[in-house]
Amino acid sequence: MAHITTDDGVKLHYEEAGSGTPIVFVHEFAGDLRSWDPQLSHFSRRYRCIAYNARGYPPSDVPESMERYSQDRARDDVLAVLDGLKIERAFIVGLSMGGFASLHFGIKYSPRALGLVVAGCGYGAEPARREEFQRSSRANAELILKEGMAKFAATYGHNATRLQLRDKDPRGFALYIRYLSEHSPKGSANTMLGYQARRPSLYDLKKDMAGITAPTLVMCGDEDDATLEPGLLMKRTIPHAGLVVLPRTGHGMNLEDPALFNRIVEDFFHQVESGRWA
Repeated sequence: MAHITTDDGVKLHYEEAGSGTPIVFVHEFAGDLRSWDPQLSHFSRRYRCIAYNARGYPPSDVPESMERYSQDRARDDVLAVLDGLKIERAFIVGLSMGGFASLHFGIKYSPRALGLVVAGCGYGAEPARREEFQRSSRANAELILKEGMAKFAATYGHNATRLQLRDKDPRGFALYIRYLSEHSPKGSANTMLGYQARRPSLYDLKKDMAGITAPTLVMCGDEDDATLEPGLLMKRTIPHAGLVVLPRTGHGMNLEDPALFNRIVEDFFHQVESGRWA
């Protein structure tokens, strides 16, 4: 089983397919590397695709202390994957929690990014929603530890921004719920407490985002309300950013509409590679 080791000794499980220019896929909280199957199947025809499980998501290691989970750790874990595989530069594609990691990677390590895809990013970012999001993250961690992942998947997994996937692809939705149910309760709770509940608001990072030099594609679903205003903020703040809003789409956009998602992302890659993403 392939893994790389981070600078703080955490083993991260990864899979790769294809050859060529590298792409690193960074998954959301409710997903894992399997969430990127439609993308790996498509992009591995022309690119070297790498997807990995974040810390706390077996078979990656599950650190016991929540202090070993944070936004900075998630950002640096992306770098650890690049360094561990001896990749100098890559496209970084992240969704939701992974979108935050992709964004923060661009803030600190722009020269290592050929381009950034920041999708479904913004939960808890708006000042008026920040405290509520932090409370919700702590409550979710408590629910996970008390009731287990199956109970959590039956509630959190069916929230309003996930039902679009259920309606478009019932089989895909059932698979998503199954994968979520298989996650580590300890790892998921620690991720909620150490990462989700403590990450900084995007509205406090305007100066940092303005320093991103990598080409950036911001993606939102129009029915994923918590990401729309933050999406506009990133578009207006990041110098080389474009914004795409997918119609009739919720949070898991890469699974809801994989063909559309892939086409938009691939067009972004081609524009960057041809020097036309001004």
